Amino acid sequence: MVYPWSATPSASSGGSALPPNPNALRWLWQERRTSTLSIDQSGVWRFRDLFPIVKDFERVVTLREGNTPLYEMPRCGAIAGIDWLLAKHQGMNPTGSFKDTGMTAAISVAAERGFEWVACASTGNTSAAMAAYAARAGLRSIVFIPEGKIAWGKLSQSMDYGALTIQLKTDFDGCVKVLTELVKKFPIYLLNSVNPYRLEGQKTPAFEMVEQLEWQVPEHVIVPGGNLANGAALGKGFAEMKQLGLISRVPKISVIQAAGANPLYRAMQANGGDSLEPVVAETRASAIRIGNPASWKKTVEVLRTTGGWVEQATEQEIALSKAQIGAEGIGCEPASAVTLAGLKKLVAQGKITREERVVIVLTGHTLKDSEYTIKYHRGELLTAEETSGATAAEREEHAGLRKPPVVLDADLDVVLRELEAQMAGSRVAETV
Repeated sequence: MVYPWSATPSASSGGSALPPNPNALRWLWQERRTSTLSIDQSGVWRFRDLFPIVKDFERVVTLREGNTPLYEMPRCGAIAGIDWLLAKHQGMNPTGSFKDTGMTAAISVAAERGFEWVACASTGNTSAAMAAYAARAGLRSIVFIPEGKIAWGKLSQSMDYGALTIQLKTDFDGCVKVLTELVKKFPIYLLNSVNPYRLEGQKTPAFEMVEQLEWQVPEHVIVPGGNLANGAALGKGFAEMKQLGLISRVPKISVIQAAGANPLYRAMQANGGDSLEPVVAETRASAIRIGNPASWKKTVEVLRTTGGWVEQATEQEIALSKAQIGAEGIGCEPASAVTLAGLKKLVAQGKITREERVVIVLTGHTLKDSEYTIKYHRGELLTAEETSGATAAEREEHAGLRKPPVVLDADLDVVLRELEAQMAGSRVAETV
């Protein structure tokens, strides 16, 4: 979607229209936070002045999404080698992922246009968000998922919200192909990330982020890379704020992919992002298990205009970073943890310096894939081949982070001995 404030004004984009006043917008957005109206309590629709995509705002479909926390991450920052690290936790949305910010916008458009059915292909988070917002709007929803390639915690959400769930014997990209043909034959509204209204909702965390930082802009924002709409949307949000005069510059936006699902990383290494070859995606970080991302061209443009980078993370690096984030009391789904894993590499390469301010975007809640977490702490997650690439320090850190349940007899003396042993171990660790 292009508005007079999306880019440099031109005749083709309606550039002659007066853009909103930045000072008035800051005051208005802050005032709406004290309103009791559901549309104002939404961290997406609170910024509706910058995406006029529906005619009747009273019919907006919202679950009071957005307004997610920006957490200080001192331990993870120290691990990565920087002094100032924050995490924008989009997993604190109503269905537990960043997808809610885009889905409230797209479902509102679908409802206003009179659609009865909506559909998406999904690795989990999109399906949960779509099913919830469709149910709220009184619409019927269809979810296409790759068989055996989705975390059950996410699939359970779609079922609970009443979606018709269809598992196809293919991967995510195969599901997209079937769905694309289906919507040509039936009046079904497509809600995958190619839907432009989803990007309008997903750009709003950029507004929230700088508002929470008192309109100061961090040097870097790092996002996970799956279908690549998130980086494109945030890039659009920052660019529009700069065009309006809300901020004086944009941050560098970097994208981190799983090494087993890294088509953008390969493209940037091979040809600077001029072309992209799909890959057969394989990673336990199911939310980014996508081999043919739909929004890669938009993301490449964001990387070029902001000066960001693309990195990749192995399964071992993702697991370690997820445990490190969890150890700060925050937690996230596996796909979110690639941001910290990638940050470590960018710092080691000298692309991010110690004094620079960095925000990592955590896209999903830790309960999205509890099986992953349980297997990690039981030592059952990673294969011997995956751990063979870890350094001695990383292996030691894995051992210290794992917290499997301790099974004891129901005897006070036995429990006391175990506690004394645990406390003694902690004291030894503190003095080392």
